Amino acid sequence: SIEACLCRSSVNNTLCSLPGRSPNTSQQLNFTVYRMSGDDNEERVYVKLVSAEGHEFFLDRAIAMASSSTIKTMLEGQFREAQDNIIRFPDIAGYILERVVRYLHYKAQYSNAATRIPDFIIEPEYALELLIAAKYLDC
Repeated sequence: SIEACLCRSSVNNTLCSLPGRSPNTSQQLNFTVYRMSGDDNEERVYVKLVSAEGHEFFLDRAIAMASSSTIKTMLEGQFREAQDNIIRFPDIAGYILERVVRYLHYKAQYSNAATRIPDFIIEPEYALELLIAAKYLDC
């Protein structure tokens, strides 16, 4: 199943979550490594992606590194992002970064599928911005 995509807006500090998993409220979020437990009690490490407007998206680190060579390089190298586990994208709007995160989950879910893969729907009004973001992220 698709992991939860968590986002938090720095504008109004609200937390939202896509269906799937929710953060364990009794567990502290560390500023350098975000850990959350799901229904299967398996602890996962998340990376925080921050959009131009300050919207925060929490993405499973394994999915992020497997799906984007740009993110993988940032998290493995001698960059601040590797130390903080936070990647800021000052040129990517929140509504585009949200769709990128959804695509990374889609890609992880269907990359080794033996059956027919469902279409990933892209609204025409977002196609150009998504293409630019996908080219930058190499995903």
